[in-house]
Amino acid sequence: MNYTIEKLENSKVKFVIETTADELESATQEAYEKNKHKYGVEGFRKGHVPRKVLESVYGKGLFYEDALDIILPKYFDEVLIKEPEIEPVGKPEADIIAFEETGVKFSVTVAVKPDVKLGKYKGLKVKKTVEAVTDEQVEAELKLAQDRQARIEEVTEDRASVNGDFLTIDFEGKVDGVKFDGGSAQGYDLELGSGTFIPGFEEQLVGVKKGDVKDVKVTFPKEYGAQNLAGKDAVFTVTVHAIKVKELPELNDEFAKDVSEFDTLAEYKEDVKKQLVAEAESAAEQKVENELMDKITQKSEVVIPDEMVESQIDERIQELEYRLMYQGMKLDDYCKMINTDVAKIREDYKESAALSVKTRLVMEAIIKAENLMPTEDEINEKIADFAKGANKSAEEYRKQMHERQLNYIVNSIATDKLLAFLKSNNTVQ
Repeated sequence: MNYTIEKLENSKVKFVIETTADELESATQEAYEKNKHKYGVEGFRKGHVPRKVLESVYGKGLFYEDALDIILPKYFDEVLIKEPEIEPVGKPEADIIAFEETGVKFSVTVAVKPDVKLGKYKGLKVKKTVEAVTDEQVEAELKLAQDRQARIEEVTEDRASVNGDFLTIDFEGKVDGVKFDGGSAQGYDLELGSGTFIPGFEEQLVGVKKGDVKDVKVTFPKEYGAQNLAGKDAVFTVTVHAIKVKELPELNDEFAKDVSEFDTLAEYKEDVKKQLVAEAESAAEQKVENELMDKITQKSEVVIPDEMVESQIDERIQELEYRLMYQGMKLDDYCKMINTDVAKIREDYKESAALSVKTRLVMEAIIKAENLMPTEDEINEKIADFAKGANKSAEEYRKQMHERQLNYIVNSIATDKLLAFLKSNNTVQ
Protein backbone atom coordinates (compact mmCIF):
# COMPACT_ATOMS: atom_id res chain seq x y z
CA MET A 1 0.00 0.00 0.00
CA ASN A 2 1.14 3.51 -0.85
CA TYR A 3 -0.52 6.77 0.08
CA THR A 4 -0.24 10.53 -0.19
CA ILE A 5 -1.71 13.26 2.01
CA GLU A 6 -3.07 16.62 0.86
CA LYS A 7 -4.25 19.28 3.29
CA LEU A 8 -7.39 21.06 2.11
CA GLU A 9 -9.21 24.16 3.31
CA ASN A 10 -11.48 24.20 6.36
CA SER A 11 -9.37 21.69 8.29
CA LYS A 12 -9.91 18.82 5.89
CA VAL A 13 -7.40 16.28 4.65
CA LYS A 14 -7.47 14.18 1.48
CA PHE A 15 -5.73 10.81 1.44
CA VAL A 16 -5.04 9.05 -1.85
CA ILE A 17 -4.40 5.37 -1.17
CA GLU A 18 -3.20 2.70 -3.62
CA THR A 19 -3.31 -1.01 -2.88
CA THR A 20 -1.33 -3.69 -4.69
CA ALA A 21 -2.66 -6.59 -6.73
CA ASP A 22 -1.90 -8.95 -3.83
CA GLU A 23 -3.82 -6.75 -1.39
CA LEU A 24 -6.80 -6.69 -3.74
CA GLU A 25 -6.61 -10.46 -4.12
CA SER A 26 -6.49 -10.92 -0.34
CA ALA A 27 -9.57 -8.71 0.18
CA THR A 28 -11.44 -10.48 -2.65
CA GLN A 29 -10.70 -13.87 -1.11
CA GLU A 30 -11.90 -12.58 2.28
CA ALA A 31 -15.09 -11.30 0.64
CA TYR A 32 -15.60 -14.71 -0.97
CA GLU A 33 -15.25 -16.49 2.38
CA LYS A 34 -17.78 -14.15 3.97
CA ASN A 35 -20.37 -14.26 1.18
CA LYS A 36 -20.07 -17.64 -0.60
CA HIS A 37 -23.07 -18.98 1.33
CA LYS A 38 -25.31 -16.59 -0.59
CA TYR A 39 -24.74 -18.26 -3.95
CA GLY A 40 -25.67 -21.65 -5.37
CA VAL A 41 -24.50 -23.59 -8.42
CA GLU A 42 -26.00 -26.88 -9.55
CA GLY A 43 -23.83 -29.79 -8.54
CA PHE A 44 -22.38 -28.04 -5.46
CA ARG A 45 -23.66 -27.69 -1.93
CA LYS A 46 -24.56 -24.12 -1.12
CA GLY A 47 -21.66 -22.41 0.60
CA HIS A 48 -19.13 -24.88 -0.85
CA VAL A 49 -18.91 -23.63 -4.44
CA PRO A 50 -15.27 -22.81 -5.35
CA ARG A 51 -14.61 -19.15 -5.96
CA LYS A 52 -13.50 -19.69 -9.56
CA VAL A 53 -16.73 -21.52 -10.32
CA LEU A 54 -18.83 -18.71 -8.83
CA GLU A 55 -16.88 -16.08 -10.76
CA SER A 56 -17.30 -18.04 -14.00
CA VAL A 57 -21.06 -18.23 -13.45
CA TYR A 58 -21.76 -14.78 -11.96
CA GLY A 59 -18.86 -12.77 -13.38
CA LYS A 60 -15.27 -11.98 -12.48
CA GLY A 61 -16.27 -9.00 -10.36
CA LEU A 62 -18.76 -10.90 -8.21
CA PHE A 63 -16.93 -10.14 -4.97
CA TYR A 64 -15.33 -6.83 -5.90
CA GLU A 65 -17.95 -4.66 -4.20
CA ASP A 66 -17.61 -6.62 -0.98
CA ALA A 67 -13.83 -6.50 -1.36
CA LEU A 68 -14.05 -2.71 -1.51
CA ASP A 69 -16.04 -2.71 1.74
CA ILE A 70 -13.04 -4.49 3.26
CA ILE A 71 -10.30 -2.47 1.55
CA LEU A 72 -11.55 1.07 2.22
CA PRO A 73 -11.76 0.99 6.04
CA LYS A 74 -8.80 -1.41 6.44
CA TYR A 75 -6.23 0.63 4.56
CA PHE A 76 -7.60 3.96 5.73
CA ASP A 77 -7.15 2.76 9.32
CA GLU A 78 -3.61 1.64 8.48
CA VAL A 79 -2.80 5.10 7.18
CA LEU A 80 -4.14 6.70 10.38
CA ILE A 81 -1.96 4.39 12.47
CA LYS A 82 1.06 5.57 10.49
CA GLU A 83 -0.02 9.22 10.84
CA PRO A 84 -0.92 9.58 14.53
CA GLU A 85 -0.82 13.40 14.32
CA ILE A 86 -3.87 13.34 12.05
CA GLU A 87 -7.08 12.91 14.03
CA PRO A 88 -10.34 12.63 12.06
CA VAL A 89 -13.33 14.40 13.62
CA GLY A 90 -15.95 13.75 10.96
CA LYS A 91 -17.31 11.01 8.73
CA PRO A 92 -14.85 10.04 5.95
CA GLU A 93 -15.98 10.38 2.33
CA ALA A 94 -14.43 7.84 -0.04
CA ASP A 95 -14.19 7.93 -3.82
CA ILE A 96 -12.86 5.19 -6.11
CA ILE A 97 -10.28 6.58 -8.54
CA ALA A 98 -9.33 3.32 -10.25
CA PHE A 99 -10.25 -0.33 -9.83
CA GLU A 100 -8.10 -2.78 -11.76
CA GLU A 101 -6.66 -6.22 -11.26
CA THR A 102 -3.34 -4.54 -10.48
CA GLY A 103 -4.92 -2.88 -7.44
CA VAL A 104 -7.34 -0.23 -6.18
CA LYS A 105 -6.73 3.49 -6.02
CA PHE A 106 -9.10 5.52 -3.92
CA SER A 107 -9.31 8.80 -2.03
CA VAL A 108 -10.67 9.55 1.43
CA THR A 109 -11.56 13.11 2.43
CA VAL A 110 -12.22 13.78 6.09
CA ALA A 111 -12.39 16.69 8.52
CA VAL A 112 -9.55 16.52 11.04
CA LYS A 113 -8.72 18.14 14.34
CA PRO A 114 -7.25 21.48 13.26
CA ASP A 115 -3.91 23.03 14.07
CA VAL A 116 -4.08 25.90 16.54
CA LYS A 117 -2.03 29.07 16.23
CA LEU A 118 -1.77 30.01 19.87
CA GLY A 119 -2.03 33.61 20.95
CA LYS A 120 -0.11 34.99 23.88
CA TYR A 121 -0.66 32.82 26.93
CA LYS A 122 2.07 34.06 29.27
CA GLY A 123 2.51 37.48 30.82
CA LEU A 124 -1.17 38.39 30.77
CA LYS A 125 -2.80 40.36 33.58
CA VAL A 126 -6.10 39.52 35.25
CA LYS A 127 -7.69 40.80 38.41
CA LYS A 128 -8.87 38.53 41.19
CA THR A 129 -11.75 39.89 43.23
CA VAL A 130 -13.02 37.93 46.20
CA GLU A 131 -16.47 39.07 47.26
CA ALA A 132 -16.71 39.79 50.98
CA VAL A 133 -19.15 37.64 52.91
CA THR A 134 -21.78 39.73 54.68
CA ASP A 135 -23.84 39.02 57.77
CA GLU A 136 -26.90 39.12 55.55
CA GLN A 137 -25.55 36.21 53.49
CA VAL A 138 -24.90 34.19 56.63
CA GLU A 139 -28.44 34.90 57.85
CA ALA A 140 -29.82 33.91 54.46
CA GLU A 141 -28.02 30.55 54.67
CA LEU A 142 -29.42 30.01 58.14
CA LYS A 143 -32.88 30.81 56.82
CA LEU A 144 -32.46 28.19 54.07
CA ALA A 145 -31.43 25.61 56.68
CA GLN A 146 -34.42 26.66 58.77
CA ASP A 147 -36.74 26.26 55.77
CA ARG A 148 -35.38 22.77 55.09
CA GLN A 149 -36.36 21.76 58.62
CA ALA A 150 -39.79 23.40 58.46
CA ARG A 151 -43.04 21.48 58.85
CA ILE A 152 -46.22 22.21 56.94
CA GLU A 153 -49.17 22.17 59.32
CA GLU A 154 -52.85 22.57 58.53
CA VAL A 155 -54.56 25.63 60.02
CA THR A 156 -57.28 24.56 62.43
CA GLU A 157 -58.94 27.91 63.10
CA ASP A 158 -61.50 29.40 60.74
CA ARG A 159 -59.53 32.13 59.01
CA ALA A 160 -58.91 33.54 55.55
CA SER A 161 -55.72 32.76 53.63
CA VAL A 162 -52.81 35.21 53.45
CA ASN A 163 -49.63 35.41 51.41
CA GLY A 164 -47.19 32.73 52.53
CA ASP A 165 -49.93 30.20 53.25
CA PHE A 166 -50.10 26.88 51.43
CA LEU A 167 -53.44 25.97 49.90
CA THR A 168 -54.41 22.42 48.99
CA ILE A 169 -56.68 22.89 45.99
CA ASP A 170 -58.41 21.26 43.05
CA PHE A 171 -58.61 23.40 39.95
CA GLU A 172 -60.09 23.13 36.49
CA GLY A 173 -59.28 25.68 33.79
CA LYS A 174 -61.36 26.56 30.73
CA VAL A 175 -60.90 28.86 27.75
CA ASP A 176 -64.16 29.91 26.10
CA GLY A 177 -65.87 27.28 28.26
CA VAL A 178 -63.66 24.44 26.99
CA LYS A 179 -61.15 22.55 29.16
CA PHE A 180 -57.56 22.46 27.92
CA ASP A 181 -54.62 20.10 28.44
CA GLY A 182 -52.66 20.74 31.62
CA GLY A 183 -55.33 23.02 33.03
CA SER A 184 -56.64 20.72 35.76
CA ALA A 185 -55.25 19.11 38.90
CA GLN A 186 -56.42 17.67 42.19
CA GLY A 187 -54.83 17.94 45.62
CA TYR A 188 -52.33 20.52 44.43
CA ASP A 189 -50.31 22.36 47.10
CA LEU A 190 -49.83 26.00 46.14
CA GLU A 191 -47.83 28.55 48.12
CA LEU A 192 -49.49 31.93 47.86
CA GLY A 193 -47.05 34.58 46.73
CA SER A 194 -44.60 32.06 45.22
CA GLY A 195 -45.33 33.15 41.63
CA THR A 196 -45.77 29.52 40.60
CA PHE A 197 -48.91 30.17 38.57
CA ILE A 198 -49.55 32.78 35.89
CA PRO A 199 -49.90 36.41 37.04
CA GLY A 200 -53.16 37.15 38.85
CA PHE A 201 -53.95 33.59 39.85
CA GLU A 202 -52.46 33.47 43.35
CA GLU A 203 -53.48 37.03 44.18
CA GLN A 204 -57.16 36.14 43.73
CA LEU A 205 -56.86 33.29 46.24
CA VAL A 206 -55.70 35.56 49.06
CA GLY A 207 -58.67 35.77 51.44
CA VAL A 208 -60.30 32.40 50.65
CA LYS A 209 -61.29 29.95 53.37
CA LYS A 210 -61.28 26.18 53.61
CA GLY A 211 -64.26 24.80 51.63
CA ASP A 212 -64.55 27.83 49.34
CA VAL A 213 -65.10 27.36 45.61
CA LYS A 214 -63.96 30.32 43.57
CA ASP A 215 -63.68 31.20 39.88
CA VAL A 216 -60.29 32.74 39.20
CA LYS A 217 -60.18 34.82 36.01
CA VAL A 218 -56.77 35.31 34.38
CA THR A 219 -55.20 36.13 31.04
CA PHE A 220 -52.31 34.04 29.78
CA PRO A 221 -49.24 36.13 28.89
CA LYS A 222 -48.79 36.82 25.19
CA GLU A 223 -45.38 35.14 25.33
CA TYR A 224 -46.79 32.02 27.06
CA GLY A 225 -45.11 28.81 25.92
CA ALA A 226 -48.27 27.03 24.76
CA GLN A 227 -49.25 28.89 21.60
CA ASN A 228 -52.89 27.82 21.84
CA LEU A 229 -53.18 29.61 25.20
CA ALA A 230 -50.96 32.66 24.70
CA GLY A 231 -52.94 35.88 25.27
CA LYS A 232 -56.19 33.99 25.96
CA ASP A 233 -58.62 34.70 28.81
CA ALA A 234 -59.24 31.72 31.07
CA VAL A 235 -61.40 30.83 34.07
CA PHE A 236 -60.16 28.39 36.71
CA THR A 237 -62.69 26.90 39.09
CA VAL A 238 -60.76 26.42 42.33
CA THR A 239 -61.89 24.32 45.31
CA VAL A 240 -60.01 24.97 48.56
CA HIS A 241 -59.53 21.83 50.66
CA ALA A 242 -57.08 23.10 53.27
CA ILE A 243 -55.05 26.09 54.41
CA LYS A 244 -51.60 25.23 55.71
CA VAL A 245 -48.74 27.19 57.21
CA LYS A 246 -45.02 26.63 57.39
CA GLU A 247 -43.86 26.06 60.96
CA LEU A 248 -40.20 27.07 61.26
CA PRO A 249 -37.97 25.68 64.00
CA GLU A 250 -36.42 28.23 66.35
CA LEU A 251 -32.85 29.23 65.58
CA ASN A 252 -31.06 28.17 68.76
CA ASP A 253 -28.45 25.74 70.03
CA GLU A 254 -30.85 22.81 69.68
CA PHE A 255 -31.37 23.68 66.03
CA ALA A 256 -27.60 23.77 65.50
CA LYS A 257 -27.27 20.31 67.06
CA ASP A 258 -30.02 18.96 64.78
CA VAL A 259 -28.58 20.23 61.50
CA SER A 260 -24.82 20.18 62.12
CA GLU A 261 -21.96 18.70 64.11
CA PHE A 262 -21.84 21.74 66.40
CA ASP A 263 -23.27 22.20 69.87
CA THR A 264 -24.07 25.90 69.68
CA LEU A 265 -25.69 28.22 67.18
CA ALA A 266 -22.66 30.53 67.36
CA GLU A 267 -20.32 27.70 66.27
CA TYR A 268 -22.70 26.70 63.49
CA LYS A 269 -22.93 30.29 62.22
CA GLU A 270 -19.14 30.58 62.22
CA ASP A 271 -18.87 27.38 60.16
CA VAL A 272 -21.52 28.65 57.71
CA LYS A 273 -19.46 31.82 57.29
CA LYS A 274 -16.29 29.80 56.68
CA GLN A 275 -18.06 27.82 53.96
CA LEU A 276 -19.31 31.01 52.31
CA VAL A 277 -15.78 32.47 52.42
CA ALA A 278 -14.41 29.30 50.82
CA GLU A 279 -17.10 29.46 48.13
CA ALA A 280 -16.30 33.12 47.44
CA GLU A 281 -12.60 32.26 47.12
CA SER A 282 -13.40 29.35 44.78
CA ALA A 283 -15.69 31.55 42.66
CA ALA A 284 -12.95 34.19 42.38
CA GLU A 285 -10.41 31.55 41.32
CA GLN A 286 -12.77 30.20 38.70
CA LYS A 287 -13.43 33.69 37.38
CA VAL A 288 -9.67 34.25 37.00
CA GLU A 289 -9.30 30.94 35.15
CA ASN A 290 -12.21 31.75 32.85
CA GLU A 291 -10.89 35.24 32.13
CA LEU A 292 -7.44 33.90 31.30
CA MET A 293 -8.87 31.28 28.94
CA ASP A 294 -11.16 33.87 27.33
CA LYS A 295 -8.21 36.18 26.63
CA ILE A 296 -6.02 33.39 25.26
CA THR A 297 -8.82 31.94 23.14
CA GLN A 298 -9.68 35.33 21.62
CA LYS A 299 -6.06 35.85 20.56
CA SER A 300 -5.62 32.31 19.17
CA GLU A 301 -6.43 31.31 15.60
CA VAL A 302 -8.01 28.06 14.51
CA VAL A 303 -10.26 26.96 11.66
CA ILE A 304 -12.92 24.82 13.31
CA PRO A 305 -14.52 22.14 11.12
CA ASP A 306 -18.31 22.27 11.02
CA GLU A 307 -18.31 18.63 12.09
CA MET A 308 -16.80 19.51 15.48
CA VAL A 309 -19.37 22.23 16.09
CA GLU A 310 -22.23 19.93 15.07
CA SER A 311 -20.89 17.22 17.37
CA GLN A 312 -20.83 19.70 20.27
CA ILE A 313 -24.41 20.73 19.46
CA ASP A 314 -25.40 17.05 19.39
CA GLU A 315 -24.05 16.68 22.93
CA ARG A 316 -26.02 19.70 24.11
CA ILE A 317 -29.23 18.44 22.52
CA GLN A 318 -28.68 15.08 24.22
CA GLU A 319 -28.12 16.80 27.58
CA LEU A 320 -31.35 18.76 27.06
CA GLU A 321 -33.23 15.55 26.28
CA TYR A 322 -31.90 13.94 29.47
CA ARG A 323 -32.98 16.93 31.58
CA LEU A 324 -36.42 16.91 30.01
CA MET A 325 -36.71 13.16 30.49
CA TYR A 326 -36.22 13.57 34.24
CA GLN A 327 -39.06 16.10 34.15
CA GLY A 328 -41.27 13.63 32.33
CA MET A 329 -41.17 15.54 29.06
CA LYS A 330 -40.04 14.75 25.52
CA LEU A 331 -38.06 17.13 23.33
CA ASP A 332 -40.89 17.47 20.79
CA ASP A 333 -43.33 18.42 23.55
CA TYR A 334 -40.83 20.95 24.93
CA CYS A 335 -40.46 22.51 21.47
CA LYS A 336 -44.23 22.86 21.16
CA MET A 337 -44.45 24.40 24.63
CA ILE A 338 -41.93 27.14 23.84
CA ASN A 339 -43.08 27.51 20.23
CA THR A 340 -39.85 26.44 18.52
CA ASP A 341 -38.29 23.41 16.84
CA VAL A 342 -35.07 21.39 17.11
CA ALA A 343 -33.53 23.17 14.12
CA LYS A 344 -33.98 26.56 15.83
CA ILE A 345 -32.53 25.22 19.10
CA ARG A 346 -29.50 23.90 17.18
CA GLU A 347 -29.04 27.26 15.53
CA ASP A 348 -29.25 29.03 18.89
CA TYR A 349 -26.53 26.70 20.24
CA LYS A 350 -24.20 27.23 17.30
CA GLU A 351 -22.22 30.28 18.43
CA SER A 352 -21.60 29.08 21.98
CA ALA A 353 -20.83 25.56 20.74
CA ALA A 354 -18.19 26.92 18.37
CA LEU A 355 -16.63 28.91 21.23
CA SER A 356 -16.59 25.82 23.46
CA VAL A 357 -14.84 23.81 20.75
CA LYS A 358 -12.28 26.56 20.15
CA THR A 359 -11.57 26.88 23.88
CA ARG A 360 -11.06 23.15 24.19
CA LEU A 361 -8.70 23.10 21.19
CA VAL A 362 -6.70 25.98 22.62
CA MET A 363 -6.43 24.24 25.98
CA GLU A 364 -5.22 21.05 24.30
CA ALA A 365 -2.67 23.02 22.26
CA ILE A 366 -1.18 24.64 25.39
CA ILE A 367 -1.10 21.29 27.20
CA LYS A 368 0.83 19.83 24.28
CA ALA A 369 3.14 22.83 23.88
CA GLU A 370 4.05 22.87 27.57
CA ASN A 371 4.10 19.09 28.03
CA LEU A 372 1.42 19.16 30.71
CA MET A 373 -0.05 15.71 30.13
CA PRO A 374 -0.19 13.73 33.37
CA THR A 375 2.53 11.27 34.26
CA GLU A 376 1.76 7.65 35.07
CA ASP A 377 2.41 8.39 38.75
CA GLU A 378 -0.11 11.26 38.70
CA ILE A 379 -2.71 9.03 37.05
CA ASN A 380 -2.11 6.24 39.56
CA GLU A 381 -2.39 8.69 42.45
CA LYS A 382 -5.76 9.95 41.18
CA ILE A 383 -7.00 6.39 40.63
CA ALA A 384 -5.97 5.55 44.20
CA ASP A 385 -8.07 8.50 45.45
CA PHE A 386 -11.11 7.26 43.53
CA ALA A 387 -10.50 3.70 44.75
CA LYS A 388 -10.34 4.87 48.36
CA GLY A 389 -13.69 6.62 47.96
CA ALA A 390 -15.15 3.40 46.54
CA ASN A 391 -13.60 1.35 49.35
CA LYS A 392 -11.54 -0.69 46.89
CA SER A 393 -7.87 -1.27 46.20
CA ALA A 394 -6.32 0.79 43.41
CA GLU A 395 -5.60 -2.38 41.43
CA GLU A 396 -9.16 -3.63 41.78
CA TYR A 397 -10.61 -0.23 40.88
CA ARG A 398 -8.44 0.11 37.78
CA LYS A 399 -9.43 -3.32 36.49
CA GLN A 400 -13.10 -2.30 36.63
CA MET A 401 -12.61 1.06 34.94
CA HIS A 402 -14.02 1.80 31.50
CA GLU A 403 -11.83 3.58 28.98
CA ARG A 404 -14.00 6.70 29.27
CA GLN A 405 -13.34 6.77 33.04
CA LEU A 406 -9.60 6.64 32.46
CA ASN A 407 -9.91 9.38 29.84
CA TYR A 408 -11.86 11.49 32.32
CA ILE A 409 -9.10 11.11 34.90
CA VAL A 410 -6.36 11.93 32.37
CA ASN A 411 -8.26 14.98 31.10
CA SER A 412 -9.08 16.28 34.59
CA ILE A 413 -5.44 16.05 35.70
CA ALA A 414 -4.26 17.73 32.49
CA THR A 415 -6.83 20.51 32.93
CA ASP A 416 -5.79 21.10 36.54
CA LYS A 417 -2.12 21.28 35.50
CA LEU A 418 -2.98 23.67 32.68
CA LEU A 419 -4.91 26.05 34.94
CA ALA A 420 -2.14 25.97 37.56
CA PHE A 421 0.39 26.68 34.80
CA LEU A 422 -1.60 29.63 33.46
CA LYS A 423 -2.07 31.19 36.89
CA SER A 424 1.63 30.85 37.69
CA ASN A 425 2.75 32.30 34.34
CA ASN A 426 0.38 35.25 34.28
CA THR A 427 -0.07 38.12 36.71
CA VAL A 428 -3.08 37.74 38.98
CA GLN A 429 -3.64 41.00 40.81
